Amino acid sequence: MPDHQAANGSKPAETTLLTRRLILEPLVEAHAAALYPHFCDPALYPFIPQEAPASLAHLSERYRRLESRCSPDGSEIWLNWAVRLSGSNEYVAYLQAGIEADGQAMLAYFVFSAHQRRGYATEMCLLLRDHLIDVFAARSVYALIDTRNQASIALVERLGFKREALLPNADYFKNDNSDEYRYRYAKTA
Repeated sequence: MPDHQAANGSKPAETTLLTRRLILEPLVEAHAAALYPHFCDPALYPFIPQEAPASLAHLSERYRRLESRCSPDGSEIWLNWAVRLSGSNEYVAYLQAGIEADGQAMLAYFVFSAHQRRGYATEMCLLLRDHLIDVFAARSVYALIDTRNQASIALVERLGFKREALLPNADYFKNDNSDEYRYRYAKTA
């Protein structure tokens, strides 16, 4: 899948996005040092199979790979942002999307524990949802959410996503089965 490039030569995958309160910076390796302490918080991981990064070096290497903005086989565009407060160096979240070859886009996010319940997830996910459709021409945007994750379910429903499937036993982690809902947003004409 070729990298999208605007007429003025800019690359949307490397575009800084802005909301009223947030700056979404395209993720680079240098973000690892600022984000690592936040990702060490075990409270971020109850509903996903991932665990905290093993080390700062491990996170740095991961971010270095993500700077390519595409999957190793070139079939998927990878978009990742470090999210900080406007007018501050304080990082509050991490946001990601993958645009598949068929035009479907996946949305995922972390809001760091100290910054939850302030509306940041709604603000950044709404911007990204529309960015994926308007700039990358995604046909739809979907999210996979553990059925126990009530906060994320409420978020995507607030953003207009519709539940389209229950995926029983979608994963097994932390000594338990995980059922997931697949939610999808498709812009109507």
